[in-house]
Amino acid sequence: MKEFPPPIFARVKAALTRRGRSVQDAEDLVQEAWVRLACYQRDQVVEQPEAFMMRTALNLSVDAHRTRVSHGEEVLLEDVVLLDTAPGTEAIVLARERMARLSLGLGRLNDKMREIFLCHRVEGMTYEEIAQRYGMSISTVEKYVARATLQLTSWMEGW
Repeated sequence: MKEFPPPIFARVKAALTRRGRSVQDAEDLVQEAWVRLACYQRDQVVEQPEAFMMRTALNLSVDAHRTRVSHGEEVLLEDVVLLDTAPGTEAIVLARERMARLSLGLGRLNDKMREIFLCHRVEGMTYEEIAQRYGMSISTVEKYVARATLQLTSWMEGW
């Protein structure tokens, strides 16, 4: 088996990097192509080793891309950073205080305004559905929701 000059490796690596591979991935693919060429040359004569290596490296690159797309990228356990996305104690306490404050604010609304506001914001009813339920115009429902929102916003703003 012949030794290959480094320019062959450099040309194959350059072709891989032009096709979007990282330098390290390109080096790995060139090495794998060289190993396959060496194994192949044990049994047969390769007339154009550079072409063999180029085609082999490009095929390996395509195979690696397909594997990543279908199976996802491999990640070493040491490289994984686990993040605790649960809220901290302070955030939980603040959220509870906000909810208590909002509950007080809802209690300050008159009964009809509170019912209409909760129908819209909590139950997800449309203005038309609320208007039919309470026998009023859509415009009146809009005004109730707007007033309730304004009062609650002002109430929560001072907190």
